[in-house]
Amino acid sequence: MSEDVASGLRLVIADDHPLFRGALREAISGHAAGAQIEEVGTFDDLTALLERESDFDLILLDLTMPGARGFSGLIYLRAQYAALPVVVVSGNEEPSVIRRCLDLGASGFIPKTMAVADMRQAVTAVLKGETFVPPDINLSAKSDAETDAIIARLSTLTPQQVRVLMMLAEGRLNKQIAYELSVSEATVKAHVSAILQKLGVESRTQAVIAVSKVETGLWSQQQA
Repeated sequence: MSEDVASGLRLVIADDHPLFRGALREAISGHAAGAQIEEVGTFDDLTALLERESDFDLILLDLTMPGARGFSGLIYLRAQYAALPVVVVSGNEEPSVIRRCLDLGASGFIPKTMAVADMRQAVTAVLKGETFVPPDINLSAKSDAETDAIIARLSTLTPQQVRVLMMLAEGRLNKQIAYELSVSEATVKAHVSAILQKLGVESRTQAVIAVSKVETGLWSQQQA
């Protein structure tokens, strides 16, 4: 990549671990010394940044960070900023998780155990328009049908509905959600009703349980 192109690159590292953000920054700087790199530690900070300016070339997104549960952060970004490439970075290297990320529109997957030099190659490949997955991963492994069904339903939500559901999962009340999103409580209630219908559940508690199943699947696979 030419120096002029590299100096114009704008990327976001979204991860709640400062040490890992530093490793990613090192990987990117080694590829594009003049790149502008923004760092955020929560999903709320990420959405606030993108609402101010979304003209970035790439987002490097941790699946599990404050404000995002399971695949919800990825689903929201792909729905709200469809033209903005997202690469997932995660400590969970299960093939089923990687495949779901790709199915949900991620441009690649970088394991947190990957060496900095390999991370650099991964970022380079994605910026060239390629899809990157670790070369030793078999993506044909069987996945959990129930989790796949939940993720398919989550993918039907609008970006605002995804945000509302993420806040419900954090235990926030309608009044708090309305304040955070700068909308009326009536609008939040309408979103909740639509979420319940799309997820095929009868209560907000059941909706939160459905999201938790996806998150639990991520962590149980990671700890197995």
